[in-house]
Amino acid sequence: MEQTICIFGDSITWGAWDTEKGGWVNRLKNYFENNNIDVAVYNCGISGDNTNGLLKRFKNEALARKADIVLFAIGINDSQYINDHEVVISIEDFQNNLLELINQAKEISQKVIFIGLTKVDESKTMPVSWNVNKYYDLENIKLYNTKIKEICDNNNLLFIDMFELLENTDSEDGLHPTPQGHEKMFLKIKEILLSEKIV
Repeated sequence: MEQTICIFGDSITWGAWDTEKGGWVNRLKNYFENNNIDVAVYNCGISGDNTNGLLKRFKNEALARKADIVLFAIGINDSQYINDHEVVISIEDFQNNLLELINQAKEISQKVIFIGLTKVDESKTMPVSWNVNKYYDLENIKLYNTKIKEICDNNNLLFIDMFELLENTDSEDGLHPTPQGHEKMFLKIKEILLSEKIV
């Protein structure tokens, strides 16, 4: 019987900068299809999204797609600074948002998984090239990533850590993975989903 995976996140989930295969989520979808694994993958990533935005849409989108498995890959935009000092989503609000997302997800599926945050190349993200008012730094991303892991541990949820996976060479703009970076993410996530018998 076919299972449905809904993957919620931001531009990295959506597949930005992967001009070869459309991102790690699309690579996962193609893998299941090419290997006759009865899993439907829905990419619910939106460029620029954070947990505030995701809360406004999550439940309706997950219910509409009848999600059997929910993957969250969200948080890097929450950690973003505006004008080098004002964080977009405070760590306290981030925690509260994650807990609410978990509560909503558990009403739909018992398989709720979080993908950790990826590192950035600060030489290119302080600020980012496309907006001089937006900053991403490693210290804050690590803080938010640790909060995701802590919440997963406390709620007995699977956490797939990405923080040490990518090198600076795996991103051209310092934030979004290249095709090589997306391939690394896909391989790790696919391996864990299979080894943990999520699919």
